[in-house]
Amino acid sequence: MIFTTDFFTPVVDDPYDYGAIAAANALSDVYAMGGDVLMALNIAAFPADLPEEIIAEILRGGAEKVREAGAVVAGGHTVDSEEPLFGLAVIGTVDPSHFLEKSGARAGDRMVLTKPLGGGIVTTAFKGEMSLPGHIETASQWMKQLNRTSARRALVMQCRAATDVTGFSLLGHALEIAVHSRCTIRLDASRLPFLPGAREYADQWLFPAGSSRNRQAFQDRVDFDRGLSEEFRTLVFTPETSGGLLVCLAAVDAEQFVSQAVEEGEGAWIVGDIIEGPARILVRGSESSR
Repeated sequence: MIFTTDFFTPVVDDPYDYGAIAAANALSDVYAMGGDVLMALNIAAFPADLPEEIIAEILRGGAEKVREAGAVVAGGHTVDSEEPLFGLAVIGTVDPSHFLEKSGARAGDRMVLTKPLGGGIVTTAFKGEMSLPGHIETASQWMKQLNRTSARRALVMQCRAATDVTGFSLLGHALEIAVHSRCTIRLDASRLPFLPGAREYADQWLFPAGSSRNRQAFQDRVDFDRGLSEEFRTLVFTPETSGGLLVCLAAVDAEQFVSQAVEEGEGAWIVGDIIEGPARILVRGSESSR
């Protein structure tokens, strides 16, 4: 059995999208272990004067995302709150002899990321009324996407190690794999995919507070090439909302993983590799073009 929970305040204005994103984010921990979702309970807190139709749309967004996962919302609990909060408590199942974990990465393996980065800074720019048209819509579509197919593909291809990329940022979650696998992860800065607008908002220093907290927590085990800017460094420490999976695969399997994902209209990018060494992250190369 897998038990997990997650909830947060709104990251977008559309109530349906907010509910769907919060649900996809909560379900992600089950997929990060290669499991299937069995059922979920709503965790909800709303202002007493919030219109019922808005509450209904939030709950509908969450319920339809759970249904997409092949599961059901079996109830939940709601309290009054000065600001909205929504998420799920999730129960899933996984085969103990066949699941994804954070240990097992080996030297020579490749790291694959299944969603572009930048959700945290794009939503922060949007909430600050600094975003350009279209950016939040694109970010929402990615955040609503379940990691279900990517997890199943990773299991079939005998993934060595995996995690999902959420609040601790790409580097924080990559470091979890490095620590549990006792290896060094080398990321290629030029291969990292970003959502439209993410690099521009980084240049404007529109980072959420979590970027600084992550950097303080993990920077002692991260080495950057000197040519990488402060904006880029902070961006890869920025929290993600309902981010993709970071999976470690044998080199030939990584290429096949990406090819299949592209054929099925999903995202996947080889972003680095595993080398022998202490539990650290190396970020090498030049920054990708805008």
